[in-house]
Amino acid sequence: RAVDSFLNYETVKYFNAEETEANRYDEAMKTYETMAVRSTTSLSVVNIGQGAIIAAGLMIMMTMAGFDIQNGHLTIGDFVAVNTYLLQLYLPLNFLGWVYRELRQALVDMERMFGLFDEKPDVADRDDAKPLIVSGGDLVFDNVHFSYGERHILKGVSFRVPAGKRVAIVGPSGSGKTTISRLLFRFYDPQSGSVRLDGQDLRAVTQNSLRAAIAVVPQDAVMFNASIGYNIGYGRSGATEAEIAHAAKLAAIDGFISKLPQGYETMVGERGLKLSGGEKQRVAIARAILKKPSVFLFDEATSALDSRTEKDIQQALDEVSENQTTLMIAHRLSTIIHADEIIVLSEGEVVERGTHQHLMRQQGLYNAMWQRQSAGFTDTTTSATSATSATSATSANSTSATPATDPLQPDNAAS
Repeated sequence: RAVDSFLNYETVKYFNAEETEANRYDEAMKTYETMAVRSTTSLSVVNIGQGAIIAAGLMIMMTMAGFDIQNGHLTIGDFVAVNTYLLQLYLPLNFLGWVYRELRQALVDMERMFGLFDEKPDVADRDDAKPLIVSGGDLVFDNVHFSYGERHILKGVSFRVPAGKRVAIVGPSGSGKTTISRLLFRFYDPQSGSVRLDGQDLRAVTQNSLRAAIAVVPQDAVMFNASIGYNIGYGRSGATEAEIAHAAKLAAIDGFISKLPQGYETMVGERGLKLSGGEKQRVAIARAILKKPSVFLFDEATSALDSRTEKDIQQALDEVSENQTTLMIAHRLSTIIHADEIIVLSEGEVVERGTHQHLMRQQGLYNAMWQRQSAGFTDTTTSATSATSATSATSANSTSATPATDPLQPDNAAS
């Protein structure tokens, strides 16, 4: 819990929850203290018990040896030998308490470990799975059904992304857009229907070969607490410095990196704390470029950015995905108007499809979403313009109502 609180310290600060987290930590420590006392108590009972047994045995043996010496059956040397043997036996027995505690803890850890080993993955390669062979990158979702438990997410979704084309998927929240990306990566398998890449069912190929063929640029780019060069190079193991620099250039982040004191060796901090949102997205783009994939997946890659940064990032995405099979999942419709086809999802079903111009003429869900987003942008722009105009008008009225007189010059009326 302490690590979780430290990793999410910004959220803790935002909601003034330091005391709450401290109390949670205290509760966790109390639980740990209770278990530690219980373990120590059981160990103490063992130590006391074995100490009592050894002491009783030692006393009995010494007493019997004393009687035998008195009766002439043993010598003083025999008595010393018996005493020495008992002391040598006592130390290993005393060590048994520590062994008992360690063994008990080890058994608990082993039980957890074996429990993890017994977990069966939800998605596993078939025994006869073959490596994926990508020739062009033709992607097909064919009558795909998927649900999380009793909640149906996708209901017979079918579409095709031709090789070298860009297809965008849009729709309201909860319509199943992100689930499509998870099915493409085989984080899940569809309950019915199929997902095929160049005619090969994804369930019939190995997961390693599938994921090697796809590069994703997510909404929230995850950064390791390492150098920028390492984070870019994570896209392909064994990439050279020249290849990393070339990928950074294509993602238009090489200029920023060159201005840093340590260049590609500059540390980005925990979760990329030292980078802005746009810079992290460009690193994610460079990482995807370095992977040299057959299919690009842009999962709302610009939805968390401001308009200017979004435009720059979108331009970089368009350039790197030119003539590449690209699936774009978008929230802002302005970022996908140049897609070859737009798929509109609603409640897990494809309700509309076509180009931007075609969907706008249909006056359907896509048109309504576009108008809603455009109205929000227009309202914001209008409010800003009105505020500026009002400020200008107020300044003009103030100027006309109050004559501009110079205190160092005589009043016109007086003169």
